[in-house]
Amino acid sequence: MTSPNTAIAILKGLCPQCGQGLLFDGYLAVRKSCPACHLDYSIFDPGDGPAVFGILIVGAIVAGLALWVEFTWSPPIWVHMLLWIPLICLLTFVVLRLAKSALLVLQFKHKAGEGRLS
Repeated sequence: MTSPNTAIAILKGLCPQCGQGLLFDGYLAVRKSCPACHLDYSIFDPGDGPAVFGILIVGAIVAGLALWVEFTWSPPIWVHMLLWIPLICLLTFVVLRLAKSALLVLQFKHKAGEGRLS
């Protein structure tokens, strides 16, 4: 088995070991194992990392754009709501899956595991 390119595995949500099987069973639910190489996905634990990255990344993008729009055109509040609520939803869906995929693939690549005292 050849190791897949890390960036491709992250973007496509592929198994970090073989690059053939899918990581996800649905939008965010992680499969039990890879259907191609049978890698056990239960060794992965992204925790709250994807949500934290999503909040920070989406929040920075939307806050920056909202401030720029406010200081450039000073639109009414309903324009801000019309612009930013759909953008927040769209970016959250994209960033959340990519962040979860990235954390899972990078945990495998760097052999991350629980801390142990020797």
